[in-house]
Amino acid sequence: MTVSTEGTVAVLPPGGPAAPARPIPAVPRGLGSRGTLLLLEAVVAFGAALVLPLLAVRFRLDPLDRIAQVSGLAAIQLRFALVGLLFIAAVGLAMRLRGGRHFDLAARIAAAALAGLASGFVAAGAVVALHGTPWPMFGLNGDSGRIVEWAHAVANGRPSGSPVYPPAPLYTLGYYAEWFRGGNTAYAFKDLQILGAAAFGPLVYLCWRMLLGPVRALAFGVAPAFALIDAYKPYSQTVLVVLVPILVAMVVSLSRTGTQAWRPLLLKGAGFGALLGLLFLTYSGWFLWSAAGVLFAALLYFPWRTGRLGRLKGAAFLGASLAAFLVVAGRYLAVMLTEGQTTKDYNFRFDNFTDPAYYLMWRTDMPGKVGEWPPPGEYGGVGLFALVTFVCLGAAIWLGIRRPMVVTVAAMFISAWVMRMYIASHMYETQTVQLYTRTNNQLLYCGLLLCALVVHLVSQRMAARRAEPASSTTEGTGFPGREGAVIGTLCALLLLLGTVSSSMADRYMPAKENTYRILPWVSHTITEQDGSCPKYAPGGTCSKDGDQSWLSFIR
Repeated sequence: MTVSTEGTVAVLPPGGPAAPARPIPAVPRGLGSRGTLLLLEAVVAFGAALVLPLLAVRFRLDPLDRIAQVSGLAAIQLRFALVGLLFIAAVGLAMRLRGGRHFDLAARIAAAALAGLASGFVAAGAVVALHGTPWPMFGLNGDSGRIVEWAHAVANGRPSGSPVYPPAPLYTLGYYAEWFRGGNTAYAFKDLQILGAAAFGPLVYLCWRMLLGPVRALAFGVAPAFALIDAYKPYSQTVLVVLVPILVAMVVSLSRTGTQAWRPLLLKGAGFGALLGLLFLTYSGWFLWSAAGVLFAALLYFPWRTGRLGRLKGAAFLGASLAAFLVVAGRYLAVMLTEGQTTKDYNFRFDNFTDPAYYLMWRTDMPGKVGEWPPPGEYGGVGLFALVTFVCLGAAIWLGIRRPMVVTVAAMFISAWVMRMYIASHMYETQTVQLYTRTNNQLLYCGLLLCALVVHLVSQRMAARRAEPASSTTEGTGFPGREGAVIGTLCALLLLLGTVSSSMADRYMPAKENTYRILPWVSHTITEQDGSCPKYAPGGTCSKDGDQSWLSFIR
């Protein structure tokens, strides 16, 4: 399989030669190499991700008042739409000016900007939710409190409270606090919750750019990921949404090793291994649930048919990846293989008492008011969304059976499903949970990706048919040009991502209830380190641990 500069994918049967890709649009003169263009996209994406949080800092409102929360969301939405429309308007102008010479560049920039703006929306929502308090969500309670405590310990050269907890978030928080917050890991965690949410969109966009063109990466990679964006502990979900495209790109590269030169082959393998090692240090659960599926895809697309030298190159690529992974994360992997086996999770949550086959919506550990759950569906208790997902799984495999991208995503879905049922089936015997419900997120993301890939594959076939000679089709039939498709897609994604981001930001608006809204609510009721109360503390009262009366709502 080959991946073009614009992400055009050509089919490669296992071990066979690559089919020729479609022509690549010319890059405007003076813009340099593909690497320079990707760097430009990265700068735009990360810059756009900071625009809305910085604007939200200037809002003056009471974050505990529901009308103020709605006004804040509307103000963020207005700015999101206006800035996004400016980028889309630039694409429209580029289509009209100078014969469309800079259209592709404008589309690149607009796609990167929308990815950044969308996650910046959620980060801006966190800014509003925590306005007036220096504490992170939930203060020093629950997971937030443990992370703050452990990060302070590792920053001062002491072991954390849990050897199996991923070390990268703890060291990042600890050193960030030393550099920017005078060693105050609690106040620093608030910053990283906001910055972590903002970085979500650019990171997933850039990872999918390894496989797809700019607009397709935004539509078929970034948009599905926004079902999972999290401002409380943003690193765990971010690892999932970037791990999938990285593993897919690795399998794609493995399938091409048989014909590659040694130096780029080994460098690329080592790069993948180091990157995976960094992700493993950040959150390791997704690796466990994905391992079987990725192993299957790697064996399927190993260059078996390229002769002894080709097989040797494939093995060298995997060896370089493994060596780099062990250099980066080998020590933590050894800890997980030893102490991780004795670490038990006895914390039964809301989802542990529901049908294990239902994964389409995770209501978090604090589900709030729940009626019948899972919600009843039309077909044997299964709803339309589930039917569409399973149909798309079959359709994606049908249309992309020879494409590593499709096969790897489908294999990761099936692998997570099997692991989920395996762990859940032993739940009664062991009386442990082992976080199996977290596979909800991987199943949902991979299912949404498969639906998106069906659209991707169908649109590619339609574009290829449109490119056929005019003599082979009836004059006046077919679809308009790609410029209209790009602008229309960007407009639709602007509204989709704006709506989804608003919903995900709203679930963190402070309220005293048994949902994630309680996290920022508690942050406004904790005594600050100078002994004063946060600006908007209810009734001007606060305490060391904050308002914990919400616990009475739990049945």
